[in-house]
Amino acid sequence: MQRRRVLVRFLLPAFVVRLVYFWRFRALISPRAEVVYSPQASWGRGCVFSSFTKVKIDGPFIMGARVQIATGCFIAVEAGGLQLGDDVLVGPNCAILTSNYAYREVDVPLPEQGYTTRGVRIGKNVWLGANSVVLDGAEIGDNVIVAAGSVVSGTVPRNAIVQGNPAAVIFTRR
Repeated sequence: MQRRRVLVRFLLPAFVVRLVYFWRFRALISPRAEVVYSPQASWGRGCVFSSFTKVKIDGPFIMGARVQIATGCFIAVEAGGLQLGDDVLVGPNCAILTSNYAYREVDVPLPEQGYTTRGVRIGKNVWLGANSVVLDGAEIGDNVIVAAGSVVSGTVPRNAIVQGNPAAVIFTRR
């Protein structure tokens, strides 16, 4: 299975990947974006991936309709999966990571310890500001705004505006 994934990733031309995702989901992927083909992807209509965005898909990637991923983002989807609701806006240079290195043993190098993956869930109508980072295990509710440069690693309640590292609620929208 790993060998097949590597072959698909390196031998399938980018324009074919763009055509497949457009045909299946009406997703618009910039010619300067790097999105890996995966049968585990399930996207709503009208998703947009801007230039210099890199998306690695090795797990379930479920995306609602009209999701917009801005320039320079990095999204790594592992076995835990990534779920984005409808109308999510991901600002420039954001990172969404769905795995983390295991680090229990001090004497063993991190890459040799493997990794854990819990996945990330992002609700509907969410805006991730520029340079934000969403880490494995994060759950972001509906109608949330994540301020620029924030790091989200836990649960964010719906209608909240969060800021900082770690992200903390600074206001609740009504």
